[in-house]
Amino acid sequence: MSASVALPLRRWILDLAATAVLAGVALAGFWPTFAGGSYLVAAVGGIVLGLAVAALCAWRGWGMLVVAGITIVVYFLFGGPLALPQTALFGVIPTLDTLERLALGVVTSWKQMLTTVAPVAAADGHLIVPFLLALVGTVVAASLALRVRQVAWALVPVGLMLVLAILLGTPAPAFPLAQGLVFAVLAIAWLALRQLWDPQNAAVSVSEIDPARAARMRMRRLLAGAAVLAIAAGSGVAASAVAQPVQPRHVFRDVVIPPFDVRDYPSPLQAFRKNVRDEASETLFTVQGLTKDARIRLGVMDQFDGTVYNVTDGGPDSSSAFTPLRSNMSPDAEGLPVTLKIEIGEYSGVWLPDAGAVSSIAFTGDRADELRRSAYYNPATGTAVVTSKLTDGDTYTVDTIMPTGVDDRQLADVDFGKVALPAQTNVPEELTSLAAETVSGAESPIEQVRALETFLAEGGFFSHGLQGEVLSRAGHTSERISTLIGGDQMIGDDEQYAVAMALLAREIDIPARVVMGYYPDEERSGDAVFEATGDDVHAWVEVNFAGIGWLPFDPTPPEDKVPNDQNTKPKADPKPQVLQPPPPPQEPVDLPPTLPDDRKSEDETFDVLGLIGTILAIGGVVLGILLLLATPFIVIGAWKAAKRRVRRNAAKPTDRITGGWDELTDRAVDYGARLSPGGTRIEEGASLAATLELPRAARLAERADAEIFGPDEPSPEDVDAFWAEVDLIVGGLSSDAGFFRRLRARLSLRSLLGGTAVGARMTELRDAAAARRRRDPGATASARASSTSPRESETP
Repeated sequence: MSASVALPLRRWILDLAATAVLAGVALAGFWPTFAGGSYLVAAVGGIVLGLAVAALCAWRGWGMLVVAGITIVVYFLFGGPLALPQTALFGVIPTLDTLERLALGVVTSWKQMLTTVAPVAAADGHLIVPFLLALVGTVVAASLALRVRQVAWALVPVGLMLVLAILLGTPAPAFPLAQGLVFAVLAIAWLALRQLWDPQNAAVSVSEIDPARAARMRMRRLLAGAAVLAIAAGSGVAASAVAQPVQPRHVFRDVVIPPFDVRDYPSPLQAFRKNVRDEASETLFTVQGLTKDARIRLGVMDQFDGTVYNVTDGGPDSSSAFTPLRSNMSPDAEGLPVTLKIEIGEYSGVWLPDAGAVSSIAFTGDRADELRRSAYYNPATGTAVVTSKLTDGDTYTVDTIMPTGVDDRQLADVDFGKVALPAQTNVPEELTSLAAETVSGAESPIEQVRALETFLAEGGFFSHGLQGEVLSRAGHTSERISTLIGGDQMIGDDEQYAVAMALLAREIDIPARVVMGYYPDEERSGDAVFEATGDDVHAWVEVNFAGIGWLPFDPTPPEDKVPNDQNTKPKADPKPQVLQPPPPPQEPVDLPPTLPDDRKSEDETFDVLGLIGTILAIGGVVLGILLLLATPFIVIGAWKAAKRRVRRNAAKPTDRITGGWDELTDRAVDYGARLSPGGTRIEEGASLAATLELPRAARLAERADAEIFGPDEPSPEDVDAFWAEVDLIVGGLSSDAGFFRRLRARLSLRSLLGGTAVGARMTELRDAAAARRRRDPGATASARASSTSPRESETP
């Protein structure tokens, strides 16, 4: 056990307070990740606990192994109430589930946060990240601050916390200017105060120094600290202004897992006829808890290219914007909360059956983890997919909000919603005039939609085109829709009528889309269990109304409304003398093959330039942060270099000799030498020889006095030789010291803020004495004997 840390009370208060504030500023970067302050309890709790652990161990003098052990105990003891309250007993007492999640969270919580679309929910266990980062980062930073003389080492862990909070966050920064500027200013202020309060910076008390000189020294320190703060703040503002990104910044979540592209899979509407033909009597899945008149949705399509109705190849809030599952996926939904229990039977595919505005999806069974990791949800369309594909026996629970019904009277004065939809291409030309003619008598938006729905539902006939039914080709291409609309009679099923109504609506700027799913007939609606078969598959149209959302419409004629043979057979002019050709064979009703994706070669081409650009962007952000944090140290190095240049290039040779000695003592002070203010060169040389084992320093002090107080001015060769000796001694200091000691010396502020000289007035007195001795050579010997001249002090 090491000795306890004996520090003044103000040092304890300063170090602990500075660590807490800097850690809080760093963790403010999580604000947009959680869409608010839901993480603050975990983060602040981690900071407070980290300070307590560091202070206790420093006070008792316990080593780092004990610190690590206590930190682990605190993590498991307080992780339940602060990071996983939903798993703790009464929200406070950790359970076995709590301890297991905390243990796994040390490794897995980072990836879970990065692979979950922001904003993340606290209930999903994501609070482990800010809690763990705050606890460990604060323990390390506060321990270093209380145990190490150079407080700059304590800035490393809090700086790392700042960088991690940014990289684990969102592309939109929380407080882009204020966060970095406040962090930099507080860090420099901490450094300056620690330097001023260090009791080892002064070998003698203030009472032993001339009061006027002591006041000047304090003023120099204050001005120097203020200058460093001003430069750091100005650098931060300038860097933020120049480097303000035009595009959102790149963070880890942008590159850890590539975005999911639902267009890699065919449109579910292409398999509509296959469901009807091959799975009419097979139980595809069962649903418990489905409310009356509710519908199970499978896919939502809003883009037509003349061949297939598909999801949009768009950005956020589009029908292709699927993101990993999380809790509370529909926070703004209103309606009846319902829990659905779904078990998969003969159904197989990536499109996951759900209903309403889904809040959460929880998988159960043997494949629960696999399904959860490969599941994605789109809040804009209310649809979900599972890339590992659902198979027989898969089960899951859906917590959802079922919307309340809206009748036409409530929609009488409601306009269409303003939603972004993709442009339709290759739409049959005749649909524009037909749509306008159909709604010509409608006065309100809802009447326009009902006019289109009635035109198709009452003017058409129903047929799947199966054996024993009237010919009705599968598909919904432009040619198929033209045939439906332009034939003597409209004959088709849900696939054709839903697409036809959506295209007609879009031609007159009605926001419409096509939905495919399942729902029971009127006799089974509201049953406790819904067994979905291929006979229950349907397609319908949804139209968006302002302030209400998407509402369903059914343009498909009733299934019992079938054409008779007389209406479907063309009238032929009998000509017995001419043999009529045999009727064309009925086209097969098989599912049309999946159309080739022209974008395949482009999508599968590895985007080398994009990867390089992402890497460069991330590298630039990290480099900018590091440069901002390194600004104070760059200032320190530049300041020291400027002082050396002034000393080396002084106008008088004696001033250059004096400057050389001052350069040596400054470097020695940075390496830990203790020189009394007001001491002579001979005394300083003896002190350096004793404390740093530099016997050459004592001889160099005598040489400096001889050059300065000699009868003649030192020659340029004498000055160069003196400075070469100075550089040789300083180089010996550097070579004998270890890496960390050299780094501390280069970053030390002691020679800048404190110094060991008495001021410019004493330099003037020494120069005057030297001049008198040159005029009176007989006094040289006595001057050399006394050598009471102190070293000078300069400011850059």
